[in-house]
Amino acid sequence: MKILFLESHPMWIHGLPNGLKELGHTVIISGPVSKENILDMISKYEPDLILSMGWTPEHSREKQPWIRDAARSAHIPLVYWSTEDPLHTKNFTLPLICTMQPDFVFTVTPSLCETYEKLGIKASHLDFGYHSNVHYHTEPYSKYSANIAVVANAYPEFIKQNPDVFRSESFKNLIMPLIENNIRVDFWGNHWERLGEQLGVPIPSDWIHGYLSYTKARKVYSSSKIVIGLQNCTDQLSQRTFEVLGSGGCLLTSDTEAVREKFSPGRDLIVSSSPEETIEKVKYYLKNTKQRETIKNNGMKAIKPHSYYYRAKEMIKVLVKRGIISSRIANGDKGELINYKEVLEKKYKLHHVNLGDTLGQISMRYDIPLKKIMKINKFTSDKIYAGQIIKISKK
Repeated sequence: MKILFLESHPMWIHGLPNGLKELGHTVIISGPVSKENILDMISKYEPDLILSMGWTPEHSREKQPWIRDAARSAHIPLVYWSTEDPLHTKNFTLPLICTMQPDFVFTVTPSLCETYEKLGIKASHLDFGYHSNVHYHTEPYSKYSANIAVVANAYPEFIKQNPDVFRSESFKNLIMPLIENNIRVDFWGNHWERLGEQLGVPIPSDWIHGYLSYTKARKVYSSSKIVIGLQNCTDQLSQRTFEVLGSGGCLLTSDTEAVREKFSPGRDLIVSSSPEETIEKVKYYLKNTKQRETIKNNGMKAIKPHSYYYRAKEMIKVLVKRGIISSRIANGDKGELINYKEVLEKKYKLHHVNLGDTLGQISMRYDIPLKKIMKINKFTSDKIYAGQIIKISKK
């Protein structure tokens, strides 16, 4: 089966697509989506299925109708995987579904399947996972070594507007007591200085390392003695839960029903439900290397059934059962990943549009007539947007 995967974000293009490839399917990764290139990819590759997921630049209000119209006109099933549930169901997922009108929705929140079905939207649960191409255990890197590490964005504005969400409680139980007791925690991710000040526990500046690219996160997980993983809800697991364990990290997380449903605390990972318990367990496991290593090894074994190979297998099975795709095309063959941007780079000189660029400026920069650029890209107007990839000329 040929699957068009409409996404550009590193967080998503390395996971499920690899699982689908392992099943023997051909996955075309779109890169930045435009009205023109969706049609070009459909014409060139004739996909049997179109997949979209998450909340990224590929889900802007402008792009949603492009995706809907392209899928409809080509009579190709459109599937959306909602990974922002339940925190953003009302403000993002439901409006997107209303506009994009996918044929099927997967959600990371089991309880929302019934909600979607009552709205006339075919839906099923699909959990996060990990893929060993990206998240695997490595030898420690001195640059990323830490006693205790956190890899996550802080989301201070969201916490401020939603103080009662479980993520806030998770922070207060797992991270705040360590800061208050001057137990060093190394943070990778955005806006931790703001969240610390906001919650009244300023984080020392030398503890904060800023943004870390998605594909480098495993280096921190493999190089730290303990990795703290915040949870957003009690009844579902965060994405990083799977990725930390897949990378051989010793995970300390909140003690929730979702954690206990899939893993055994004290064997596969460490859990805490209070500030006092966090302090106690951190001190114990930092001193006991053998127990820590045992948990790491057990965690890597326990996570194997949650790879994106099995998530992809589950997805295809559900889509066949619900009549979205035919069983005839559900079986894979050799499996291949095609990066549409790389295909274009072999044939064309490309320009990546930056904020503030105009087509006129780009035309002058490359000394190529505006009409010629519009023709090669099949543009019907000179409107462009940041992140777009534009063909300049043939090589």
